[in-house]
Amino acid sequence: MVQVDVFWSYAIGAGFAVAATRQIARAGRNNSASSPAPNRWVRFSSPHRAVTLLYCAVLFAASGIYLLWAFPDWETMQVATDHESIPAWLVTLFAITNVTQGLLGYWVAERLILAGHRYAALLQAGLGYFAMFFVLVHGWDGRGYQRFFSADQETFKTWPADPSFGEALDRIGRWLTSPVAFTLAAMSVIVIVLLWVMLDSLREGYRDAGIHREPSTALLLVTLLGMVFGVCVLSAIVASVLVHLLGWFMGVLVAAAAIWVAVVWPRTGVAYRLFRLLRLDDTPADEPSRPVAARA
Repeated sequence: MVQVDVFWSYAIGAGFAVAATRQIARAGRNNSASSPAPNRWVRFSSPHRAVTLLYCAVLFAASGIYLLWAFPDWETMQVATDHESIPAWLVTLFAITNVTQGLLGYWVAERLILAGHRYAALLQAGLGYFAMFFVLVHGWDGRGYQRFFSADQETFKTWPADPSFGEALDRIGRWLTSPVAFTLAAMSVIVIVLLWVMLDSLREGYRDAGIHREPSTALLLVTLLGMVFGVCVLSAIVASVLVHLLGWFMGVLVAAAAIWVAVVWPRTGVAYRLFRLLRLDDTPADEPSRPVAARA
């Protein structure tokens, strides 16, 4: 969706950088050791940055343009009705930002990794996915999920102001048999490619670091998917509910505090535990869980 992809592409770029955390850190050390003033263009030789650019340009941006052309009302969250109502400059900007935001997400996460803030880099991906799901769940008028689960603008207009849980489920079920849902299902191959690239980068990093007891593929998949479709989705839903109950000002404040304690703060947050499961910190190889006293 036009309103969503700007956040999604940022999260994708940051996620690619996070998966290549160890490679980025190693390259940064090598560049610093080889020359006090390395060539500023050397960063564009990074294979992981190149993969990010190719993924966003060839797959992600292309899929967005296809959806905008095939389902203009759904892709604009029921704002536009047909192609004629969408200005050409908006389509162009949409295609460009699907690439540039991905590169921006990669660059921000890369800078954080090189500065030694690896957990903060992971949070960049989480922030992008949270913003994406909040727009899908809440939107700008509290009806984001209704806009998403409507195949076209006519269907969206039939939603009641305050639908019951049963009616909402019934409408979601009908949406699952719509051409939009079938198209998204076919495009899930793009997500599979995304996961494959991230898993490959993670495993490359483990090998380079000499980590022999690396996490299994199943654990890595559960961790990555749990971060996105568990932590970020639930955080967006909680934030939306609080905004509905308390209004924008108090709802945002309470949601921010709750998410900070439950998700972000290293002492209590689930995101930090997922970060440790991915073994992206500076813990020595093959010593992820041994107590400090045992290492002495």
